[in-house]
Amino acid sequence: MLELTMAAVSAAEAGATAGMTMASVGTEPGAVLRVGRDGGVCRLVTPDDWLFVSRVHLEFLCGPEGGWQVSWLRGSQADPSAAVRLTLGAYEQPLGYGEAVALPRGAAGEIVIQDRTEPRSVNVGFFHEV
Repeated sequence: MLELTMAAVSAAEAGATAGMTMASVGTEPGAVLRVGRDGGVCRLVTPDDWLFVSRVHLEFLCGPEGGWQVSWLRGSQADPSAAVRLTLGAYEQPLGYGEAVALPRGAAGEIVIQDRTEPRSVNVGFFHEV
């Protein structure tokens, strides 16, 4: 099972955990969880007016062997309004626009979507239960 928690944080709410949302899905090939502004497609939905987040920004996809990957899907703009970084324990790396990264089995970590123009972010925690 893959479990996600999401918090949308602005400068005024830094450190707050109110408004945290959760989603989970079983580890079955083809299972998917999406994060973005479009509530019709995404299980975790950010505020509508947070335009630095695409309609469908992140996609967690379970592959044929039961491993998970996360993708920063390309949006309608050539240059994104956000930066995305992945943290696994002490390891941190940027996630490139349109890039996918495999998550280690049993991994727990965080993906942060950071607005490039204002002090606000979407923090998505993940835990892969094996």
